[in-house]
Amino acid sequence: MEQQDDELIRFEAHGAEPLPPASIEGHVGRAGARIWYASYGAGPAVILLHGGLGHSGNWGYQVPALLQSGRRVVLIDSRGHGRSTRDARPYSYELMASDVLAVMDELSLEKAAFVGWSDGACIALILAATAPARVAGVFFFACNMDPSGTLEFVATPVIDRCFSRHAKDYAALSATPDDFNGFIEAVSLMMRTEPNYRAEDLSRIRVPVAIVLGEHDEFIKPAHAEYLARSIPDAQMITLKGVSHFAPLQRPAEFNAAVLSFLDGLSS
Repeated sequence: MEQQDDELIRFEAHGAEPLPPASIEGHVGRAGARIWYASYGAGPAVILLHGGLGHSGNWGYQVPALLQSGRRVVLIDSRGHGRSTRDARPYSYELMASDVLAVMDELSLEKAAFVGWSDGACIALILAATAPARVAGVFFFACNMDPSGTLEFVATPVIDRCFSRHAKDYAALSATPDDFNGFIEAVSLMMRTEPNYRAEDLSRIRVPVAIVLGEHDEFIKPAHAEYLARSIPDAQMITLKGVSHFAPLQRPAEFNAAVLSFLDGLSS
């Protein structure tokens, strides 16, 4: 029977599935931070970029499926998240995008496909716009590219459970385990004010892109996702039925099937 955790009850209690042993794991120093990364398997490279307040362990249901498909998987904890540190400068998506390039350079990866979730999707699309030679394609799940794309925040039990898990993981992984509240404030400031891509900026993106949104996403306006798909040349629009902002955890098999279909299309 296919695993489902629509209410994130299992995720709150246990997190995602544990990650397998990495082939390569380490930190790269970049712009006042130490950025954690791990690499698994061999084959065409796929970089998974997690959402805001989370960490790479949230991809525990995706890594095995990608490895079984014959791909190399690279995980990166965004600066200040998970095992990565930060300095006092404000968070910005552009800064975190440059961290990703530093990890790619460390691993001698000339090019990779990207699967981004929420903030990670924004980082991936910024890379598509600013470093297209390094990007084979972007699976852009559940994010906005200007502040008008977000819904008014309404707390729900599902969001509260996710937040509870993030707090536990931050305390366990972070170099500053007692600073979760400051971490939230700093990341939230970035989310409220960035990114600020206009339609003309999006129109210059020339790599394959899938704009993907859960049917019941709590944060992103469906009309904004449709606007992104219209504005980026040849972008696909994919709606994942029955899930929300947390589809990779709620219904992993359905999410993974959409990811693999997109990645297969890049090599066909």
